Amino acid sequence: MKIQMTYWKKRSQDEVASEIKSALQNNVDFANTPSLGYPASRLDEKVFTNENLYLGNMPVLQAYMANPNHIGCHTFGTSEYASKGTQALEKELLNMVACDLFKMKEGDYDGYVSSGGTEANLQAVWMYRNYFLREKNANPSEIAIIASEDSHFSIAKAANLLMLDYIQIPVHTEERSVKASAFEALMNDALMSGKKYFIVISNMGTSMFGSVDNPDIYTNYMQERGLSFKLHIDADFGGFIYPFNELENHIDFNNPHISSIAVDAHEMLQAPFGTGIFICRKGLIENVLVNDKSYADGVDLTVCGSRSGANAVALWAILSTYGPHKWYEKISILLMRTDWFCKRLDELGIKYYRDPRMNIISIHAEYITKEIAERFQLVPQKKEINNTWYKVLIMSHVEMEHLKELLLSLEEQAMIS
Repeated sequence: MKIQMTYWKKRSQDEVASEIKSALQNNVDFANTPSLGYPASRLDEKVFTNENLYLGNMPVLQAYMANPNHIGCHTFGTSEYASKGTQALEKELLNMVACDLFKMKEGDYDGYVSSGGTEANLQAVWMYRNYFLREKNANPSEIAIIASEDSHFSIAKAANLLMLDYIQIPVHTEERSVKASAFEALMNDALMSGKKYFIVISNMGTSMFGSVDNPDIYTNYMQERGLSFKLHIDADFGGFIYPFNELENHIDFNNPHISSIAVDAHEMLQAPFGTGIFICRKGLIENVLVNDKSYADGVDLTVCGSRSGANAVALWAILSTYGPHKWYEKISILLMRTDWFCKRLDELGIKYYRDPRMNIISIHAEYITKEIAERFQLVPQKKEINNTWYKVLIMSHVEMEHLKELLLSLEEQAMIS
C-alpha cells in the first residue's frame, strides 16, 4: 500500500522529547512564574512530588505534570495564551489526522482533541442541530437523528441531551448492514410526521461488530428527494485502522457529503482514556457559539470547555513516534492475526460476523458458554439473557497464544455439544 503523508512524519525519540520540551517552555510555567490571573496551576505538590527525579526521559509525563489547559478550539480564532506551546502540537496533530488520514485541505477544517468519541459525537449533533435552528429556522421537532441500530450509545445520549427524535435503522442480522428498505420506510414515516431536517450518523467500525456503513445509502435517498441533511462519520473505533486497508475508501472528506468525523484515540492508538478527536468542515463549528463574555482568550466552541493539553501532547507523541508506515505495519499484524483466527473458526464450523478490514469478530452466542465468556472476558451484545453475540477484539495485547487457548476451549465445547 502506498502511503503519502504531508504532515504525519516519523520522529526519533529524541526529536519527540525535544519538541515537547520546546512546547512546554512556550507555555506559562505555573511552578516558576507569578501568574496571578489564571484559574489554573501546576499539579498539587503534596501528591505529585519529585517529578524531576523520574520524569527526565519521559516527556509526555512531563506534559501531564505541567497540566496545560487547552480550553477552546485552536483552529478557530485566538486561543488561551498560557498554553500556546502545547496548543501548537495539537494543531500539528489535527493536520496529521484531518489532512493526511481523512483528506482535508489544511485550513479548511476546525477541530479539537475531545474527551473521547462520545463527546465528539455529541459535538457533531449539537453543531448540526444549531445549524438547522439558525440557518434553516427549523423547529426542534422538525429535526431527527438517523443512525443504524448498531450505532454507539452516544448517539442516543446526544438525542436525549439535545431533545431530538432518534430514528434507528434496522440492520441485517448476519451482514450487519443497514436494511435499505427499512430505512426508506422509516424515512417516509418521518417525512409524513413533519420531519424536514436530518442529522445522519454513518459508522466506520461499530463498537460491537466493527461493521462499516455505506453512507451512500443515506445520502442517495436524501439527495434524490432534495432533503436537508448533514452527515457525520462515527469513526471512533475504525478511524485509525480502516483508512489504511481500504484502497477504494470514499469515507473521508473527499466525499462532499461528509461534514464531520469523530475518532477515538484511547482504543486503537492506546492513548490515555479521555482522548478523542473531532473534525468538521469550516463554517460549521461556530453554530455552537454561545454569546457570552468569557475571561479566557478566544471563544470556546467545545462541549467540555477546559480540557487536558497533555492528552493532545500524548496523541501527537504516539503518531510521531510511529509515523504512518510503522503504524500501517502495526495494524497489518493485528489484521493478520484476525484473519488467522477467522480461518480457524471456519474450520470449526463456528458462525461469526467480521468485516475483513477490521479486527473485531462477533461470534454467535450459541457457541459460547458462560464459563468461556467469563474466562476470556468476552463482551456480549446484550447483558440480559437473550444475548445473541459475543465480541472478540484483537488488540495489541492479544497474542496468538491467547487466541489458541480460546479456540481450544471452543473446540472442546463443540465436542461436548
